[in-house]
Amino acid sequence: MFRKVTIGKRPITAFFKLMYLALLCLTIPISSADTDSSAGERDPYGGWIKLRFESTGFFYVSMQDGIWWFVTPEGNAFISKGVNHVSFRADHAPKLGYSPYQRTVQAKYGSQDAWAEAIVNRLRDWGFNTLGSWSSPSTFQCNMPYTVNLNLATRAGADWLKGAVGDFFAEDFEQKLEAACQQLCGPWSSDPWLLGYFSDNELRWGADWRGKRSLLEEYLSFPEKAAGRKAALSFLEHRYSDIASFNRAWGTNVTSWDELSGSERTKRDAIRKDQAAWQEVVSERYFAVCQKAIHKADPNHLILGCRFAGQAPAPVLRGLKDHVDVVSFNNYGQAAPVETLQEIHRLTGRPIMLTEFSFKAMDSGLPNTRGAGRPVPTQKDRAEGFTRYVHGLIDLPFMVGFHWFEHADEPKEGRFDGENSNYGLVTIEDRPWELLTRSMTQVNMGLEARHVKSMQRSLK
Repeated sequence: MFRKVTIGKRPITAFFKLMYLALLCLTIPISSADTDSSAGERDPYGGWIKLRFESTGFFYVSMQDGIWWFVTPEGNAFISKGVNHVSFRADHAPKLGYSPYQRTVQAKYGSQDAWAEAIVNRLRDWGFNTLGSWSSPSTFQCNMPYTVNLNLATRAGADWLKGAVGDFFAEDFEQKLEAACQQLCGPWSSDPWLLGYFSDNELRWGADWRGKRSLLEEYLSFPEKAAGRKAALSFLEHRYSDIASFNRAWGTNVTSWDELSGSERTKRDAIRKDQAAWQEVVSERYFAVCQKAIHKADPNHLILGCRFAGQAPAPVLRGLKDHVDVVSFNNYGQAAPVETLQEIHRLTGRPIMLTEFSFKAMDSGLPNTRGAGRPVPTQKDRAEGFTRYVHGLIDLPFMVGFHWFEHADEPKEGRFDGENSNYGLVTIEDRPWELLTRSMTQVNMGLEARHVKSMQRSLK
């Protein structure tokens, strides 16, 4: 089941909704810069007390007057303004044999607990209110909402970094997920500071930079006795009356279903349709099992999706829509991917959080030769990029948050996968990038007031 969702009591025409929102906005005192910096206008979780909902003791999502929000445990509107990888260890540099950031902050703060308290306070001063994926558990005790990435698909053999596809039909998949969630979610189940869970990170759903095969080809390539291969063959048998019909559609010449190997690559409409239909079958299976396992261990918290990596195929979105509270999407473009986000929302009806984006600058002294996104020239460009991107997100009424990647710069020597980019809010020496963080502070403080007006913008 989803966490509580509330919707307006009666349909309102576009005209009257626009008039209602205009009047509502007039009642909210905001400056020309859309800033809202008064600490008295926030609840302890960072919620905006000017817009009230029911209080449930845990975070949930709600739509009011056509606009989606997170809602804090105290019942106030909340936009998740997060930072990924707020980590004491940060990025280990294999060439050095240690993490240069960790060495810096160990010497500066003396302990991980002291570091966590100082860093969370600094993030709060910059207008952030959420600890994103891969943040150190020590930060979870510092009175800031946090997220947990469960990496559940690894129990089925998936590897997001290498692009390995998991067998979500394996006989023991459900059992493994239930055991994992009891261990991983159980300790957090009663904590009101937990925003919710990501089931996974950047799973591969078909051809991308990690592999050229479709999801159907991957499953047909599984070992002969694998449950996933058997499920894929059964799927095809049900779509075709006999092997002859299949051969005509696919342009193949097999004499039995068992001869299929996943290497049948011809560009035919029938194949593309079968591949898309199989994506939806796999998606429904994965997200339904994840939802059941998470809620069995923890019925109180949100399921935040699987952090799609730059693309979210329509069949996969159709498969997940009844099994997540929020769709999470990662993107490293120069501007918010508005049309993509609109299509995701159209297909799912769910609110969306942009869970990874960033800008890296060539004046940072870092190579910026590895890692997503096109480098920009200066720190000023990073600051302007953040403003442009975030405003583009919050102007969409179905967006409920964003998480910047990441807290500290990557080492110039490269981290585990070679990335060496200026993604951080702070340097390896724990010095803030001042132009960027000043801009972030100004932008973050005014986003709730801006989001209230997002329906006005969408109706124009």
